[in-house]
Amino acid sequence: MTILTRFCKLAVIVLLFSISACTSVSNQTILIPPPVTENQSFTLYPVESSEQIFTLSDTITQQLDAAFPSTKHNLNTTRKLLNFLLENGDASLLYQAGATLTANQAYRDLNANCLSLSILAYSIAEYLGMQGQFQTVHIPEYWALNKGYNLLTGHINLIVTQRRNNHTNVTYVYDAKTSLVIDFDPNSRGEKFQTTPISKQRITAMFYNNKGAAAMLNQNYDLAYSYFLAATKADKYYSAAWGNLAVLLRLDSQYDNAELAYNYALLLNNDNNTALGNLALLYQLTDRPELADKILYKLDLKRQSNPYYHVSLGNNAYLGQNYQDAIKHFNKAKRIDDNIHDSYFGLARTYYQLGDFKQAYRQLRLANKHADFDHDKQRYQNKLQALSDMTARVINH
Repeated sequence: MTILTRFCKLAVIVLLFSISACTSVSNQTILIPPPVTENQSFTLYPVESSEQIFTLSDTITQQLDAAFPSTKHNLNTTRKLLNFLLENGDASLLYQAGATLTANQAYRDLNANCLSLSILAYSIAEYLGMQGQFQTVHIPEYWALNKGYNLLTGHINLIVTQRRNNHTNVTYVYDAKTSLVIDFDPNSRGEKFQTTPISKQRITAMFYNNKGAAAMLNQNYDLAYSYFLAATKADKYYSAAWGNLAVLLRLDSQYDNAELAYNYALLLNNDNNTALGNLALLYQLTDRPELADKILYKLDLKRQSNPYYHVSLGNNAYLGQNYQDAIKHFNKAKRIDDNIHDSYFGLARTYYQLGDFKQAYRQLRLANKHADFDHDKQRYQNKLQALSDMTARVINH
């Protein structure tokens, strides 16, 4: 499984790697990374620089200058632009969980995840004289299925304030009158999740980590290594990047190096359940089942109350064609939280495989009802139409 940054938020069962772009932990202790990147045979490719990730193009800045004269660079005028980015996430800035883009690419292509949209909002706010502060949002563990892998995703948002005067003795606090929270996930906006400030360096590492995970999904291991290496250099304390690097090393049969990287990821963040689950997988591969079982039992108990965990188990059962088990897991997820569209979609495609088209259609309608984003709703509408057309052809045959 891999850690990725989802929404923003690109995982144990099939825990191969976790794409985490929205998950992070800060560590002040001086730790020495393991020498797993020495004498590697991977071919290094160039990756985006930090400037390329955050810098706005002349075209964008010219549009900003025209819309916001320099005499009006304040939170109230900036609020209009940032609210536009927030409120038009589906119509103007198409949210896509797996699309990790630079600020310029997100603005140009209108197709990005929450990490990229937050980077874009940060860069715009900074250009307009505001001060941006990224935050990790401590959401429950969330898994998304991508190319047969369960990807654990995280989430970040951005708080924008007036530029502070560093030459005074004033202590600044965030409040609704002087700050604006930019959050591209409607679920996160509706909940009061705890947040932790994170640095621009951590965001840069998250960007590289997401890109590396995407490359790893595509089996482009040299490019994946290039991004994971860049992530560990951008922020050597970013646990998720070390965990994903460990996955890549395991895929390259470097079991000793992978174990060192997993343990370092856990040293940086002992709550990195993805790295812990992947370490259990490594124990299984290296004939240490007792150690693996101990970890997996502990993780299973910890995750029983998380509906997304059961969605993940259901997806794994579905991929293994264990359809009755899949139904049990999706139903358990639904009993814990009946507002998650992933559960209904899992049930829909499982019933479809079993030939129960009536139930498949019913569950698809529920998935569509509970979907948050327009692109998810459109996807379900298309599947509903296709299923309806197919059923009509069968009846009229």
